[in-house]
Amino acid sequence: MTKVMKIKKRSPRLSWNNAIEEYLLLKKAQGLRDITVKGHRNVMELFFKRHPDCWPYDVKEAVYRFMGEDIKPTTFNIRRNYMKQFFAWAVGEGYIDQNPMNDLKKRKDSGRVESLSEDEVRQLLLLPDRSTFAGLRDYGLLCFMLDTGARPKEAFSLRITDFNFPSSEVRITSEVAKTGVSRTLPLSPVTTQAVRLLIMVRHEMWSDEVPVFCTAEGTPLRNDTWGDRLEMYGKELSIKVHPYMLRHTFATLFLRAGGNALALQRLMGHSTLEMTKRYVHLNQADMRSQHAGASPMQKVAAKGMRMRAI
Repeated sequence: MTKVMKIKKRSPRLSWNNAIEEYLLLKKAQGLRDITVKGHRNVMELFFKRHPDCWPYDVKEAVYRFMGEDIKPTTFNIRRNYMKQFFAWAVGEGYIDQNPMNDLKKRKDSGRVESLSEDEVRQLLLLPDRSTFAGLRDYGLLCFMLDTGARPKEAFSLRITDFNFPSSEVRITSEVAKTGVSRTLPLSPVTTQAVRLLIMVRHEMWSDEVPVFCTAEGTPLRNDTWGDRLEMYGKELSIKVHPYMLRHTFATLFLRAGGNALALQRLMGHSTLEMTKRYVHLNQADMRSQHAGASPMQKVAAKGMRMRAI
């Protein structure tokens, strides 16, 4: 009996612009958050704008050139993630024959984490002028981020109803969380008091829909605005401070104080333990440094102890 081979019918040629739009419609239908869809769009449009004539027959060479640029491992991995998904979809639709990303492995990130020391945190908290709304907001936001490790955009989206002051908790809803998974975070008494005071001085005309950490005009706080405020405070202390450094500081100090890595994963909203391990590795380095200065053998050796040859 003669075996009949099915020949896959190639889809008609589609411009890369239209291919991206068709792909993003699918992603939205799958429930991806707007910020994630935007990430897909940014990477794919950047690729095709640099290689506009590669679609659909010369994609592989263009991909290798694009991914071979002098970029950081983190940037490489972000591009790889978005592009691999897009080209897998394109193969399934018959627009291209194979996924050019399959031969590109994820690059190892050095995982360097910038964080503040406890002394720097104390000094930073003294800087906001709490006689003004902006200063009171800055103080409350500093307390909040250093107490919870929340992502800046998660903090900027919080409403009054997200806080449960009797139980000293805050709810990061699935609509706000980067991973799309909600989580409840405990708050320290200092943070609870700072946030309650900030809410008390809000303009009486502001509705509950106005974010807790907003501008003096009641508009949502932007990451670049918050970054400028932190840069201003950092200059006063002669240190560098940026929004995500507060999240890194929370994680680092949490582990130094004996916090559990699995608990840290849930608090920070990491989808896997892989990201949390960056902070665990940093903590191991801290332990080695402390061991070097506090080890009993180091002290004994410093007093002139010599090992006898065997």
